[in-house]
Amino acid sequence: MKYKDYYAALGVPRDADAEAIKKAYRKLARQHHPDVSKDAGAEARFKDVAEAYATLKDPEKRAAYDALGRRGGEEFSPPPQWQHDFAGGAAFQDLDLADLLDALARGRGRPRRAQSVPLRGQDFETSARVSLEDAHRGTTLSLDVTHEDGTRTLAVTVPAGVTDGQRLRLRGRGGPGRHGGPAGDIYLHIQLAPHPVFRTDGHDLYFDLALAPWEAVLGADVEVPTLDGPVLLTVPHGTQSGRKLRLRGRGLANGHGGRGDLYALARIDVPASLTPRERELFQELARESRFDPRATVAKEAGHGH
Repeated sequence: MKYKDYYAALGVPRDADAEAIKKAYRKLARQHHPDVSKDAGAEARFKDVAEAYATLKDPEKRAAYDALGRRGGEEFSPPPQWQHDFAGGAAFQDLDLADLLDALARGRGRPRRAQSVPLRGQDFETSARVSLEDAHRGTTLSLDVTHEDGTRTLAVTVPAGVTDGQRLRLRGRGGPGRHGGPAGDIYLHIQLAPHPVFRTDGHDLYFDLALAPWEAVLGADVEVPTLDGPVLLTVPHGTQSGRKLRLRGRGLANGHGGRGDLYALARIDVPASLTPRERELFQELARESRFDPRATVAKEAGHGH
C-alpha cells in the first residue's frame, strides 16, 4: 500500500496538538469544499484533508500511524506485528492505509478478517447561510453532501434560535458505514446572511432609528420594525443622538423558549431643504432658545487654561 503524509495534508507539524489539527482541518475543509471551490482538484483535495483528519483526530489511529515514522509516497508493507494483531492475511494487504488504521484502532485483537471489521462512516463538515428570519423561526434546507459514492441531497432542519457561527451536528447523516458500522455525522456551520435593517449580537438585535429634531426633543411614539412586524416605540423627550432604546424580548428566539432584546440606536436627522414657513420657525427657535450644545466643551477648554 502507499504511504500518505497526513500531517503534510493538513499543513501541521507532527507534534501538533488536537486543537491545532482540528483548526487546520476546518480551514482547509471550507477552502476546498466542492460547494465553495471551483478548482478542478478541489474535491480530491477535500477528500485527502478529510482522510487525514479522520486519522489524526483519533488517538489510537494517530499512534498507529506515527509508528510508521516518516516515509515518502512509496509503496510499503506495514510492520509484521500489525499483520499478527490484525490476523487478516491477504485481505490485510488489500486495504488502503486509511481503512487499515481504522480497522486496527477499532478491531485490534477481535476480527479475523478485514471484511468483518465494522467501520464507521466518514464525518463531513459544511456550511449553510440562513436569513435572520429563518434563524428566528427555524427552517428546512436542502443540503448537497459530496462523498466517495457521489452527491446526496439532504433535507436538514435548522431549529429556531441558531446563531452566527453555531455548529449543528446531524447524527448519522454522513458517509455510510462499512461492514455493518454506523454512519458518520455531518457538522453544519451556520452563517447568518447580512440583513438590510438589523445587526446581531448573539440573540440581541440592533438597528438605527432616525428621529426628527422635534421627536428627539419633545418625545414621540414611533413605529419601528421587528422580525414579527412593526410595533410602537416610545421615544422619551430629550433623547440624545446615540442613545440606546431597548425593546425587551423583541430580539432573536434563543431556542429555549426565550428571546433576546431589540435595541434602537437613536440618530437625529435634519431636513435637507425647508419650506419658507419651516425656515421661519427654525429662525424663531434660534432667536428664542438659550440652548448651547457647545457650552460644556467651551467650559472645559476654559478650565484648561
